[in-house]
Formats: sequence, structure tokens, C-alpha cells
Amino acid sequence: MDVLEKLTVLTDAAKYDAACTSSGGNRTAKKGYIGNTSSSVSGCCHSFSADGRCVTLLKVLMTNCCVFDCKYCVNRRSNDTKRAAFTPHELADLTISFYRRNYIEGLFLSSGVLRSPDYTTELMIKALRILREEYRFNGYIHAKAIPGTAPELVEQLGFLADRLSVNIELPSEAGLRTLAPDKTKQAILSPMRQIQVRSKQSKEELVKYRHAPKFAPAGQSTQLIVGATADSDFHILRLTQGLYDRYRLKRVFYSAYVPVVEHALLPSKDVKPPLLREHRLYQADWLLRFYGFRAEELLDEQHPDFNPLVDPKCSWALAHLDFFPVEVNTADYEALLRVPGIGVTSARRILTARRAGKLRIEDLQKMGVVMKRAQYFLTASGKRAEGLLFTPDSLLRNLIAAEHPLLPDAEPVQLSLFDLPASV
Repeated sequence: MDVLEKLTVLTDAAKYDAACTSSGGNRTAKKGYIGNTSSSVSGCCHSFSADGRCVTLLKVLMTNCCVFDCKYCVNRRSNDTKRAAFTPHELADLTISFYRRNYIEGLFLSSGVLRSPDYTTELMIKALRILREEYRFNGYIHAKAIPGTAPELVEQLGFLADRLSVNIELPSEAGLRTLAPDKTKQAILSPMRQIQVRSKQSKEELVKYRHAPKFAPAGQSTQLIVGATADSDFHILRLTQGLYDRYRLKRVFYSAYVPVVEHALLPSKDVKPPLLREHRLYQADWLLRFYGFRAEELLDEQHPDFNPLVDPKCSWALAHLDFFPVEVNTADYEALLRVPGIGVTSARRILTARRAGKLRIEDLQKMGVVMKRAQYFLTASGKRAEGLLFTPDSLLRNLIAAEHPLLPDAEPVQLSLFDLPASV
């Protein structure tokens, strides 16, 4: 198999990994090296696919051979699929060739487990070392730390990559035991803790020694599969909150489970990926990271899943109507962020603008406030939007109507002459 055939197999095998952001790197140009990460500070999260599309990151596996038998994975040991593996030199040559052709800005490297986690990580380290030391590549690299890898190898990988990630995949330990028996909770969380501690040490060393080597300067991330197990949104969000609190992760990615394999313990191939659920979890994740919400505020044991018809912030507002209305001329920043339709930018604009005088309802839309949501939850100088009348029931209907154009259309269904009318 030549390199291009391997590329076709291994880019296709990498398409289910969503955690390929590159935001957070800020390494500028360096004499004698090629590339930098400063052009990607806004975050590049595309990939180079086997069909020839030009993208930002080369997203590829070192190999799709795997000794693990995770039942949800298309690359699992027992699955009959075409296998391939790059040598370290092949992967380094391919990456630098794509970079010189201006196809990519960096590399997203993951892998199946060939022989053992340590052996596979050693291959990844060799490839990255060739890129960094022989080709003097200074661009962005995101590498996957494989659960079960020796700590000393994880450390070597961290000094070569800008960001590391350890994929949890399944939100519960019971799910791991059932669907991924070769992985354990401890094998996943140990490298996470190591990356967090070593990153902190690296930052302290840089304060004392300007040219000290940087360990994973763009931090770490992880990925959770949504829909492969019966875990609720509350369970997933509480796990996410714990990861942010304990391991200082930059991002948690959510990947709607795509049924690519048939197994009695997994959803049928006929089941559609839960894309709307994935979307709601991303919205809730945003609330955790930037709006000061906690997982237990958004969901609880009595309400373990998000309402698919309205976004999580609106759901919280509907359950806490006693918190509203918020007066935009006096409310603090944290209270403004609780108002549906007010984001981080518009909240800051409100705080700045009201120093010059009292704000009116008609001023808010100019500041980026989404009034079709916000009008129900705020006042300006004690006044609501003119002519606004609603009850708790009509409020829910209005918010659903405002959200409906943003939701994916229902899949069209062929009508039948034998379908009965809804009223029959």
C-alpha cells in the first residue's frame, strides 16, 4: 500500500473524532523554522479529507490497527475493515509536503492502538520529533494521548505537541465496562491529571526561565460520545463540570453517536445520530464556560434531559421566572448574562453604554441583544417592550416559535393513500 492509499484509509478512519480544535496556540515565527500558530488563534478545526478537499489541519490516524475491541468503534479489533499504518517518516513527510503546498497549517494526530499504548505512542513521538527537529516545523500539532500510556511517554509527547487530548468517549464507568472493556476509568483520568499538573509546572518554569521548553501550551481537551449509552444529559453535563473543575480542560467535545456497527448493546443502524441533543449539550457547555452556570442549575434528577424545543438558557429562565425581569440599567454583569438573548459581548456593551446615560428598550438591539428572546425577561427604566403581553404558557410557545427556524427541518416522509388523518 502506497502513502496515498494509506492517507485515504487513515483520514477516513479519523472522521469520527470531533475534538480537533487548535485554538490556544500562540507561537510566533522562529528563525530557522517554518510555520507558526499565530495565524490560528481564532481556532482552526477543519481537516484534510481523503476526497481532496483543501482544509486547515491534516486530521489523520497513525494507524487504524487496534488491539482494543470497543464495540462502538469502526476501528475495533473484531471489525472487518481495511487496515493501514504510517511509518513515522511517512507521516512527517506527508505533513510537511502538505504544509509547503499551503494545504494545511498543522497536524491533528490520533491513532488506534498498535501492539500496545506505549508502542503506538513511541511511533507518534518519532513522527513528531522528525517534524520538529529535522524539518524544523513550528506549526500547530494536536496529539492524542492514548489511555494506558506510560507517564514518561506522555511527557515526551507533551513537549512536542501544542495540545494534548485524552478521549473519555463514554460518560459512565458502567458504559466503559460494557462497550470498551479494554479501557478503564483510571487509565483515562491518570494522563489527564498528569497533563494538568505538568502544564502548571511548565508555566511556573517559564516565569523563571524564559527559554524553558513548553509542555502542551494550548492545554488539553477530551471527547464524549452522546447516544451510544443510556446516560442522561444531566450525567454528561455533571461529568463535564467535574472535568473543567478538576483538570482545567480547555474544551469538552460532544460527538453524536453514528451507528456504524451492528451490536445488541448499541443503537440500531436505523437510528439517526442525536444531532439536536449534541447541539443542546454544546449550548449548555458554553453556559458553563462563559456564563457562570453550573451543571446542577441547568438539570437535576427530576429533569435529567434538555428540552429539545428551546435552548438550555431559555429552559433555565422558564424554571426561574422569579429571577426576572432584570433591569438593564442597574443589573450587574452576572445577572445580565442570565437573560436569554444577552451574550458576553452585548452584556459588556450594556455596562459600557449605561455609564453615559439611561438605556431604553430600543437601544438594546443595537448592542447585539436578541430581543425576540430577551424582551420577556428584562426592563429598561422599569419599562418592557411596548405592547408586550404574555403568560407563562404563551411565553413557552413564543420561545419555541423563536427557536423553530434555527432547528433542522424534519426529514420529509412520503405520504401514503392509506395514512389516516390525525383526527380519526
